Order: sequence, then structure tokens, then C-alpha cells
Amino acid sequence: MGRKRCVGDCSKMAAGCCGVKKQKLSSSPPSGSAAGPGSSHCNGDTQCRGELVLSGSGSGNVGNTRVNGLGLGCGSTLSSSCGGTLSSSCSSSLSPAPRKMVVSAEMCCFCFDVLYCHLYGYQPPRNPRFTNEPYPLFVTWKIGRDKRLRGCIGTFSAMNLHSGLREYTLTSALKDSRFPPMTRDELPRLSCSVSLLTNFEDVGEYLDWEVGAHGIRIEFINEKGSKRTATYLPEVAKEQGWDHIQTIDSLLRKGGYKAPITNEFRKTIKLTRYRSEKMTMSYSEYLAHRQHHHYQNGIGHPLPPYNHYS
Repeated sequence: MGRKRCVGDCSKMAAGCCGVKKQKLSSSPPSGSAAGPGSSHCNGDTQCRGELVLSGSGSGNVGNTRVNGLGLGCGSTLSSSCGGTLSSSCSSSLSPAPRKMVVSAEMCCFCFDVLYCHLYGYQPPRNPRFTNEPYPLFVTWKIGRDKRLRGCIGTFSAMNLHSGLREYTLTSALKDSRFPPMTRDELPRLSCSVSLLTNFEDVGEYLDWEVGAHGIRIEFINEKGSKRTATYLPEVAKEQGWDHIQTIDSLLRKGGYKAPITNEFRKTIKLTRYRSEKMTMSYSEYLAHRQHHHYQNGIGHPLPPYNHYS
């Protein structure tokens, strides 16, 4: 199996990623009508659509071998020194030599800074200190104690992290068509996740991926003869308790496929598997991190953070 680079129809695309609830996984068509091409919202009883959405954001360095060939460290969950939860979708059998993770809590802090400045009308934050290498990426927002999805959009094009995180912080927070734009009042209840996608591989068999370890992107021809795509990040299938077939069938429905799903049709799917590094940080952890660095005032609101990276 050869590695897949993010070129061709992967470029200049954005996608809804994850987070579903009360989804029906039968082979019958869903009761709600699917959105048309170019939309990212869910139909019916789902919280997040996996359908790829055309976007003009593919300004990164597409096809960079650093993106596809990154070796990931094999710790599943780590505690970050500045707050947040770090996770990797690698397995030790595929990555014999653990390496330093690229994703960091500073990336989540930067996303919060960008959103905070936008909502309060401050000057955007300056460029951060973390690496500016190009990666496919997703920014996910969840809200409340029950971690309800509040926005999730990303790109399979490799974008430089400084500009990519700026763009998709606001895109996922304000332009996810499934939700209204975020408001200031929601900030204290938010958590932010940054996912960097790596190790893309085309596979010849639609079952050739590991639940909890791989994200998957499928491409298929729908009942009208149109090519459609859909994706789930590595954590989604495990969080939902799905097996391979349930995950594939869910993605087909997310991508707008309405006909009965047969095993013969599943075999026609073109599947790409990938891995990710993910960091999650709550708003309270963000404030604690900034307070530690003396960037909080005395009335409970953070100061404008644009000097944070000067």
C-alpha cells in the first residue's frame, strides 16, 4: 500500500469531522433529506456531517512529505505542562520509535486567543512561537459539561499552522452551517481541540483500518452518479462504540447516500486511512495558562492577548 499525499481532489477542501448522536445505522435511507453538494451540516438526527465541503483555503504546501511521513509518539494520553489533554492515534506496532509530538497546548491557546480577539473586537493575536510547518488540520469546539459539539471544520490540504489555525478557528466557530455563530457568553463553557492529520494511506480494502487508531476518508459514487466524500477523525468510531461496518455506513449516510447499503456497494468505496495528533483544552485551562504567564486582569476577563506572542 502506497502512502497518499494530499493532492488532487484532496486539495482545497474543508470538512465537517465528527460528533454524532442518536444516529440510525440501518441500511434504509434516512428520513431527512440530505443536503446538497457543498454543504457541511447534518441531516435529521445527527450532530455532525462528515461530508467534505469545497473551500478556497488550500493555500498550504500541499503534498509535503513531512505531513504524510511523520512518525508519532505512542502514548495514548498525556498531560501537558500548560493544561489540556494530548492524544495520539498511533499504535506501537506501526511506530516502533516514539518521536516528539507536534501538536501542543499552545495551539489550543492560540485558537482561544483568535476567537477571543474576534468576539471582543481586539486586534488579532500576533504569530505564535510554535512550528509553522504545513499540516492538514481540524479545529473542534465543544460546549458544556456534556461536551456537545459546537463546531468542527478542517482541511485535508496541508496549511501552514499559523495561518491554518487562524482560519479554521473562526471558520469552525462562526461558519459551521449546523450551528449559529458563537457568542461571547459561550466562551467560558467552551473547549477547543486541535487535530493534526498525518500518515495518509490509500488502502485496497474498506475494512483495512483500526477503530480508535485511524481516521478514515471515503470516496464513493452516489445513486445519482455523483462522486461524494466523507470523513471521521480517529476518535469518532471508538467514542460511538461502532465497528467497521457501522462506521462505514454512517459515513455513507453523512455523505448523502440514500439507497440501501449492501456489502457489494461497500466494496466499491475508495478508502484512505490516516492518523492524528490531538490536543484538547478547556476555557478554564486556557485562562489558567494565561494567568500563569501574567496575562489576566483583576476582573475575571483576560487581557487582549495579542502581545502574548510578541
